[in-house]
Amino acid sequence: MATPTPVPIRIDFVSDVVCPWCAIGLMALEQAIARVGDDIAVEMHVQPFELNPDMAPAGEAIDEHLGRKYGLSPAQLEQNRERLRERGAQVGFDFAMGARTRTYNTFDAHRLLHWAAEEGRQLPLKHALLRAYFTDGEDVSDHATLVPLAASVGLPAERASEILASDAFVDEVRADEQTFLRAGINSVPAIILDREYLISGGQPVEVFEQALRQVAGQRRG
Repeated sequence: MATPTPVPIRIDFVSDVVCPWCAIGLMALEQAIARVGDDIAVEMHVQPFELNPDMAPAGEAIDEHLGRKYGLSPAQLEQNRERLRERGAQVGFDFAMGARTRTYNTFDAHRLLHWAAEEGRQLPLKHALLRAYFTDGEDVSDHATLVPLAASVGLPAERASEILASDAFVDEVRADEQTFLRAGINSVPAIILDREYLISGGQPVEVFEQALRQVAGQRRG
């Protein structure tokens, strides 16, 4: 019997670099894709979303920011951190919460991700950015951090530096952000399958797997 042709599925992964549930969601989604295996052929697009588009370049202390934005007490913040650590461990992501003391403006990181897509290195750079922020506590708004991260995934450091020093991809990233805002995306991660089916949040692996299999089944008819 001939092997069924893999079903092509486009995935738009709308997320921010400083969103912890985006890290969990990406890891879970990739594990779901691995489980589905040869049944589908994924075309993954990492799309920009800024949790704090008006954040100053220097960023803000994370506890102060989260406490003000969500009205969380220190005890609630610690409970959230523990929940994230547990969920991260389940999907193989290390949240070193002691290392992450500030949150940052992420627009330049999104510009590099847009460029990385053109170079076929978008997903590796996304992983590198998430690890740099959540595991290593690095400043992902600082060009001195961003350029080596780009180089670490095979992108030319000189070109990364040129992009960051210019207005390259500013209009493109702004346009992409507006596309998803107009579509009603106001929290992330938002995972859109074939521009039609929305999955919100850092769901368990099983939820993503079931959704992928359902869409593939519908495409096969």
